[in-house]
Amino acid sequence: MSRQQTTLLFEVSAPGVCRQTARSFAMLLEWEVTSDRPFCCVITSDKKLRELNREFRNQDCATDVLSFPSGGSDGSLGDIAISFTRAKHQAAEYGHRVDQEIEILMLHGALHLLGMDHETDDGQMAQAERKWREHWGLPTGLIERVST
Repeated sequence: MSRQQTTLLFEVSAPGVCRQTARSFAMLLEWEVTSDRPFCCVITSDKKLRELNREFRNQDCATDVLSFPSGGSDGSLGDIAISFTRAKHQAAEYGHRVDQEIEILMLHGALHLLGMDHETDDGQMAQAERKWREHWGLPTGLIERVST
């Protein structure tokens, strides 16, 4: 039986994002953060994130990233959905490149797949996110942005 691999899918055009570099970052997350447990990440539209947010969280608004833990025994952690539109706007707002924002969102989503929840864990997820961002030289993360 072959082992599952982390997958990165692009449902939308993503100018400013090198697909190979993004895939390499997804694999880096698998190796270093998720302890070799694969996940699937899709880069999609604001419209799709709004639909998913409405369907699964009863919130009728777009968001930047959503995580869907698998809960299964197939070894996959689950799925991450990222809005390219939000990533592009947030990158401009915070003064960094869109590919860096995609990496920040992917990291945030992967930590959620591992069961972390920054709204209830007394800073555990924020600390993990900060540690990995600093390790890879990424700009300020989501949790720090809303807490400052």
